[in-house]
Parts: sequence; C-alpha cells; structure tokens
Amino acid sequence: MKKFINSVDTMLAESLDGFAAAHADIVALGAERKFVRRRRPNPGKVALISGGGSGHEPLHVGFVGVGMLDAACPGQIFTSPTPDQIVEAASAVGGKPGVLFIVKNYAGDCMNFEMGAELFEGAAATVVTNDDVAVEKSTHSTGRRGVAGTLVVEKIVGAAAEKGADLKSCAELGVEVNARTRSMGVALTSCTVPAAGTPTFALGPSEMEMGVGIHGEPGRKRVSLATADAIADQMVGAILSDLDNPSSAEVLLLVNGFGGTPALELYLMYNAARHILEKRGIAVARSLVGPYVTSLEMAGCSITATLLDGKLTGLWDDHVRTAALNW
Repeated sequence: MKKFINSVDTMLAESLDGFAAAHADIVALGAERKFVRRRRPNPGKVALISGGGSGHEPLHVGFVGVGMLDAACPGQIFTSPTPDQIVEAASAVGGKPGVLFIVKNYAGDCMNFEMGAELFEGAAATVVTNDDVAVEKSTHSTGRRGVAGTLVVEKIVGAAAEKGADLKSCAELGVEVNARTRSMGVALTSCTVPAAGTPTFALGPSEMEMGVGIHGEPGRKRVSLATADAIADQMVGAILSDLDNPSSAEVLLLVNGFGGTPALELYLMYNAARHILEKRGIAVARSLVGPYVTSLEMAGCSITATLLDGKLTGLWDDHVRTAALNW
C-alpha cells in the first residue's frame, strides 16, 4: 500500500487539521474534530447538516459554507459518524428555524442520524437520499444507496435555506430534488482502505464493475471493459429508464470522478453522456464535472442526471462559497 500517511490512527485527524487550516476563511473545526462548521454560522436560517464516512472527499466537509451545508460530521474512513457528533454539530449551528439533516441511505448513516435527531433538542427534519439506480438493496443499505446525487440535494436545498426558506419547505424541496435525481457508477479499479492495507476487491485487467457503490461494494454485474461511449450508453440508459424515459426534458448532468480518474477522461465521459441525452431529446441545461464524491483512489466515475425546472435551475445557479465549490 502506497499512500501519503503517517499513521492509520491519526490519518483523519491530520487531514481535518489540514483542511481547516487551508480553508480557515470558510470553515472551523468543532471540539475534538467531531464536525466541521461554517466559520460564521447564521442562526437566523435553517441549518443544513450532513456527514458520513471519510474517504469520499470533498463530500461532505468540502461542501460546508455559504449556500450549502452549515456543518458536516466526518466519520472514520467508510464509517458512519456517531450520534454525539451529529448532536454537537446541530447544537453548534442550529438556531430557532431548525436543522435539516441530509442523510445518504446507508444503514449506519440512517441509524446514527436518526438517533442524533432524536437527541437534538431543537426543531429538526431529515431528507434521505437514494439516487443510485444500480441496486435496490445492498449489505450496506436498506434500499437504494445515496451517492453523488446527494451533492445536488445539498446544493439546491442549501440555496433555498440561504434565501430564508423554512424547515418544512427545505425538507419538501430535498425530497423533490432526490426524486428527480438518478445516478449510476462504474469502477475500473478497487480502492484500498488504509486500515485494511489491501484492495477492497479485485478486477482483472479487462474487467469493470458496473453499478459499483461509493465504498467499492458491488453493483449490477462485473463485465468486460468497453469503449467510453458504450459504458456511458449503458449508464445513461439505466438512469433514463428509472426516470420513466422522458422524451424531452432539461437536466443537470454531473459526471463525478471516484478519485483515481483524470479530468481528461471525466470530460470525455461527460461528452459521451451529453451526446446520448441529446439524441433522446434531452437538453443538458447545467453541468458539473470533477471528483466530488470519491472513493479514496478508486478509478471510475458516476453519472448523475437531475430533471430540472425553472425553480430548481434558479436555485442551482445561486452563489456558494465552499472549499469544493466557489462560484
């Protein structure tokens, strides 16, 4: 295993210290590094809080800031944050308007955020993201997994909260955006969790995992490596089928890298996906390409499509100031 690391036990702490120092104008660390919060919290708005296992950076800590999350709770690598982290984050940034928890649909995340919400003494609501079309259920989730579409929910709901939307409206908007969003991933290599020291799974030189999850968990099937156009066609086809095959629509197209794929290839995949959508009468109205929801150093990508309307497009376009997005 080759990684920039001093000790497995201190890796997350050292990374969080570096992140907070690099972006000290935007974020601050909570006590004992239990959460990352906005440098200047706004108690007059609904506070958005998310979190999950580390190793997916910039999700979630990279999306803390104006226009997105008010706080994020980082668990150990690929491990859910604990309820006390969640309660302390909510107490630090939540004001009278309440707290909205945005939770990816993984068993540990759902259980711990539910416990945290019950222990939090203020007003709270929860949105669960489950945009992954690859599988209905895995060993890690109680239904479809929440993957890169979580970023879209955080961005659009974050804009609404910044404009002063109340807790009920923010929660309803989160549910709507999640319902309009579908994702699918493909892996060309595995990743290596530092504590394990060996790859999570093995792929042959001419194999890929179609429908992989963001922890490396398997998806639909292991298949032979194909051309980028063929891969994109299979992924976009699955996404559109799950959206009831719209004949005309405008979408946000997100091509997300898993950590080990260069921008050159991600933009090539974006181009392939865009052409497929346009051939089906679907216009790409907004785009985002880059490593935003990663899986350590795994090579591969996911494609996410969100059906847009005027309201959602306007909210997507709103300014954000975060470490990962600074528009």
